[in-house]
Amino acid sequence: MVRIRAVETLIVNAKLRNWVFVKVLTDEPGLYGWGEATLEWKTRAVAGAVEDLSQLLIGRDPLDTERLWQLMNRGQFFQGGAVTMSALSGIDQALWDIKGRFLGTPCWQLLGGLARNRVRMYDHLGGGDASVVYGAASGDNFAQAALESVAEGFTALKILAVPMGLALPTADGIRRAAETMASVRSAVGPDVQIMVDLHGRTTPAGAIAYGHALAEYDPWFFEEPCQPGNPETLADVARALPFAVATGERLISLQEFRDHLAARSCAVLQPDVCHVGGPTAVRKIAAMAETWNVPLAPHNPLGPIATVVNQHIGFATPNFLIQEVMRADVPWREDVLQGILPIIDGHVFPPTAPGWGIEIDETAAVSHGYQPEPLIDVDGPDGALLDW
Repeated sequence: MVRIRAVETLIVNAKLRNWVFVKVLTDEPGLYGWGEATLEWKTRAVAGAVEDLSQLLIGRDPLDTERLWQLMNRGQFFQGGAVTMSALSGIDQALWDIKGRFLGTPCWQLLGGLARNRVRMYDHLGGGDASVVYGAASGDNFAQAALESVAEGFTALKILAVPMGLALPTADGIRRAAETMASVRSAVGPDVQIMVDLHGRTTPAGAIAYGHALAEYDPWFFEEPCQPGNPETLADVARALPFAVATGERLISLQEFRDHLAARSCAVLQPDVCHVGGPTAVRKIAAMAETWNVPLAPHNPLGPIATVVNQHIGFATPNFLIQEVMRADVPWREDVLQGILPIIDGHVFPPTAPGWGIEIDETAAVSHGYQPEPLIDVDGPDGALLDW
């Protein structure tokens, strides 16, 4: 019987975030698995949490993914939280990778087999301007980036059109957002889906005001209009807008997703496989959402392991909608990770290699070692802190 021998972390700096890779090693030579536990601005805490959770795993059978998930989730008195669940997520991903390698089959097969023969991807355009860390960059910058994405085969993309601002938007803020959205829509035409990420910057009233202003440009969905934690308030936004609302990237527990479904607060759920508890948890969330006829568009502006894991989940999940990919961070992703699926006409196709089908060049990864993420402290016109 195979046993877990060690759990390690490998931290890779990628501009705005550090990727936290998790490697689970077994006592069988050459059998190991990779996962990702990236949580921005909590890198060292997550690495410590991985070490803490590893004490529960040493000597156990890595193929018992559900049992080990329950152990990591419920086996300590204090449960949950973004740091612990991110650490659990990376370990869970690595355990699925081990299982696929051990059985000689890709993880999408273990997650249920093919529910579709290709996974549609959308391009996250970041801030729209390399000089802007976060914020509504000019419409021209977004339009140019959008044109490049469409030229490469994408038929869906996401932008940050709404600026940071006061609790109630000003006429200037609404005008800037509308101009940005208009510029992108004009550039890509009527048939490209444009998602608008509000990044939790607005109050419910603000989200509704922006939604009415942008509606004529046909957003596919508004992502995270408000700060997380209040499903009933988000439901007010969803009922007031003539297009879909999406949320979930900052939800952690299964119960939070259940509460949003019960409140009918969104038309699309966006669990993050690096925060909710890995593939084991995403499968549970997908099953809950399926009973409410709600699709999943998993959140993923993170590293290359998370992208591949999400793609496998997409192949096997019946109520999967579309998958986010972040290509605007660093140009050397493929130096660090081998096995990135090529995006062809905005889609990826099922891989055949066992597990996640990836390998990490640890030497290349180490050359991009940990650096503190840039601190973001945005003040409004009166000096009060803004949500960004």
